[in-house]
Amino acid sequence: MQEILVLYYSHRGSVRALADQIALGIESSGCVSARLRTVPKVSSVVETAQPSIPSDGPPFAELSDLEECIGLALGSPTRFGNMAAPMKYFLDGTSPQWLSGALAGKPACVFTSTATLHGGQETTLLSMMLPLLHHGALIVGVPYTESELHATQTGGTPYGVTHIAGGQGDSRLSESERKLAFAQGRRLADIAARLAGARQ
Repeated sequence: MQEILVLYYSHRGSVRALADQIALGIESSGCVSARLRTVPKVSSVVETAQPSIPSDGPPFAELSDLEECIGLALGSPTRFGNMAAPMKYFLDGTSPQWLSGALAGKPACVFTSTATLHGGQETTLLSMMLPLLHHGALIVGVPYTESELHATQTGGTPYGVTHIAGGQGDSRLSESERKLAFAQGRRLADIAARLAGARQ
């Protein structure tokens, strides 16, 4: 079965919760499966190295994951209106995939979590779209035909699903956030499957 890469960095678990829900949406399509991957922290101490396999959760991403999957869901917490350094660091190393066109024509979506309602969610989502556009990916948003986008009092946005964690970093998704993440994953899977079928 063809796969969609759900690639994320999560500091307190909120982005991971969104990734898990997006993966469920992908799997619900019945024609595509989700490949969950994360990236390691960036250490300011050169002597400190992350283990090659994380102690829990999905494995660390490899560049081949980008090549092997038919679509990509990319997630990061917000850092001053931008993606977090670990995700940026990983993407900065994808020049070979850019040169080969590994993501060209593949659909991709983005998702994020912030501590506050106005914590830079949309600019973070846009910051993750920029390298995807350079790679030639096709950006998939959340359309307003998703009724939860009209009703949510927590995370949302047509740019991609979001979560508001609050000052204590609560990773529990609201009902609206859960439904929107699931819908975003399902939509990405449907589009990726159609595009992959057309390319064969």
